[in-house]
Amino acid sequence: MSDVLSRIPLVYEPLKKNRFILRFPSDLGLQEFTLESAQRPTLTVNSVEIPFLDAKTYVAGAYSWGEITVSFRDVIGPSTSQAVMEWDRLCAESVSGRMGYAAGYKRDVELEMLDPNKTVIQKWILVNAWITQSNFGELSMSDDGIATITITLRPDYCILCY
Repeated sequence: MSDVLSRIPLVYEPLKKNRFILRFPSDLGLQEFTLESAQRPTLTVNSVEIPFLDAKTYVAGAYSWGEITVSFRDVIGPSTSQAVMEWDRLCAESVSGRMGYAAGYKRDVELEMLDPNKTVIQKWILVNAWITQSNFGELSMSDDGIATITITLRPDYCILCY
């Protein structure tokens, strides 16, 4: 009996955190091989309180999809920094001070989780995602690690296709 409870049957292969791809629209120039880490979507549902006499009942209120953090390795060419900055500029151009139209900076991004054979087994679509924060990382003369860029994406909503 304890043997049954201590092992996962072989037919139930778990998803691995390191088997994922984020697919960005090709016009953004963000390469899949530069990905370092990402979050999966989070959903928050507000609770609405209904007081009655000396008791309370709750029902679901408005829901929202959370922001998603993505980290990239910054490569020289094609420049990851330049690709991120170009997407940023579609929303807010710091030189001219102009802001972009949502139709210009919002993009659908696909998050795919893979099995050991690199077959897509879970697919999320982050609908109308855009960058709310870009962090081009820290530098240090005493650290020979790889430079990274972290962005925060805000999708309007997410779809779990399968």
